[in-house]
Amino acid sequence: MSPAKTTPSGIRSIQPRAEMNSSATASRFDASLAIPTTESEAGTAITASVPSTTSSSSRMSDDASRPAGALSSAGTAGAVLSAAALLAACGGGSSGSDGGPDAGPQGATPSTDAEAARFLGQVGFSASTADIASVRSVGFNRWLDIQFNAARSQSHYDWLVAKGYSAESYRNSLAGVDATIWRKLIGSSDQLRQRVVLALSEIFVVSMNGLPVNWASFAVAGYLDMLEERCFGSFRNLLEGVTLSPAMGVYLAMRGNRKEDPKTGRQPDENYAREVMQLFTIGLSQLNLDGTPKTSGGKTVDTYTLTQIGEIARVFTGWDFDTTNAGGNDPSYMRRPMVHTASRFSTGVKKVLDTTIPESADGPAAMKAALDTLSNHPNVGPFIGRQLIQRLVCSHPSPAYVQRVAAVFNDNGQGARGDMKAVIRAILLDSEARTPGSTPSSGKLREPVQRLVQWARTVGMSSPGDLWAIGDCSNPATRLGQSPMRSGSVFNFFRPGYVPPNSQLGSNGITAPEFQLCNESTVAGYLNFMQNLVNGGIGDLKPDYTADLAVAADAAALVQRHALLLGGGTISEATLTTITTAVAAIAGTTDAGKLNRVKASWLLMLACPDYQIQK
Repeated sequence: MSPAKTTPSGIRSIQPRAEMNSSATASRFDASLAIPTTESEAGTAITASVPSTTSSSSRMSDDASRPAGALSSAGTAGAVLSAAALLAACGGGSSGSDGGPDAGPQGATPSTDAEAARFLGQVGFSASTADIASVRSVGFNRWLDIQFNAARSQSHYDWLVAKGYSAESYRNSLAGVDATIWRKLIGSSDQLRQRVVLALSEIFVVSMNGLPVNWASFAVAGYLDMLEERCFGSFRNLLEGVTLSPAMGVYLAMRGNRKEDPKTGRQPDENYAREVMQLFTIGLSQLNLDGTPKTSGGKTVDTYTLTQIGEIARVFTGWDFDTTNAGGNDPSYMRRPMVHTASRFSTGVKKVLDTTIPESADGPAAMKAALDTLSNHPNVGPFIGRQLIQRLVCSHPSPAYVQRVAAVFNDNGQGARGDMKAVIRAILLDSEARTPGSTPSSGKLREPVQRLVQWARTVGMSSPGDLWAIGDCSNPATRLGQSPMRSGSVFNFFRPGYVPPNSQLGSNGITAPEFQLCNESTVAGYLNFMQNLVNGGIGDLKPDYTADLAVAADAAALVQRHALLLGGGTISEATLTTITTAVAAIAGTTDAGKLNRVKASWLLMLACPDYQIQK
């Protein structure tokens, strides 16, 4: 990171590394810390400390006299920005045990606030003092039951309509979509559902960047509403919802896919046929129940062939929007499943892997057979289970953890396969989820969207005008480098098998997907963006620091509060001491000084690796 520049507001911002002198940078950090600042450096040290802030914190005593609306450039910002490059390595849990469901923690009640807060950080996005008390009262299992049964808030589709985005002038616009997504992620009380929907949207990827169609905003809204509706049902039902979604139909070109034409040489489009196998169900290689690849002659065994892609592509023909006027003024077809047109359907016998579909089967029957075959493939449990573990708990789950989850996917204990509630419960209540790991493969890097949503929920951000005007956060230099439903491709923002190169994680073959987003630009962009949010919010979304200000006179109590709510008891004593020292250097005898303490504590906590790595 480069020396900071002073912005018009008086808060210093971090500049890209290309502008800086390397020797000057070295002088800004304690050389013994080996702090990673890029994805290639990530993992060279599994733990890292906040850089020394002695010199900067000693200059912070005059901050109480600064305006309450800004952190001073000479004091607080010095300590805050000295932590800007902090990221550490991540991974998954310990070895655990083999076999079926892990029954140990199922009925457990957390014995400390930290245990409850850590659980809430995995199950949803954030931990409030009320939620912590609730989890400690009812226990993990009952709290999940409450969340599974939580009412859904207003649908994305209905919100867009209510805000006037169904007017003809918005037909070719994505206006409103980012707002309704942030509205749900930050404002909805059904945290578990929202966390799972975000996870599913990063597995069954549809991106606003690939929807060249009328009413694309409503296509995205309809897709997310479908994920909400089906995320706690059966995997088979979820897969059908994904397959027949208008948004997916456009994104992976199944909408309008037509049968072969010998006269012109036209063949059915293979895009969805390929991705429904490679990314959505069975993957590229045959797997053992624990997610490790099967081998033959020392090589992995493919799950399907190029010929089989062509065969299943013939099944996915004849589907289109459920409307006769896709260019009209009614976007409601974007919330309905696609419908079948028999005249566009490929004729003849078809095969899906080893399943033969007779010539007599019409389009819906053939699709049913195809989705049944894929859903029942032995790969699905470990393939989807591992990715859900990665999204919720840890980046590099042990084979035993994957096997326990896959076993529940195969049979929920009552003979049902693909019970998503049972799978989610198994993931979150597994002993490897409930016990913080201490190995180099423990935990996961919180993705930027997760960090933003967690903090926003924690400080009670709301939008009085129901505007939710955070917008597109894709810009890596000025925002998060990530924004929901805006992936650059069907392969998501990061690959589930990504291993950071030239790192200790890479040398040990530890998957750390979120590090694919980590580079000099995204590190600086994240800290600068969060600094602005901490300082004054965005639009009509403002942080509520009432509870923080009540304890701000006691720097240690303030930092401990933030560490509990964000880190769930996983912030090291060394980091707590360093942040507390910096915060305490700000005089807390006035309202302005207390507010600056609150802002400094939040930003330092958001910057430190102990927080950014979910343990």
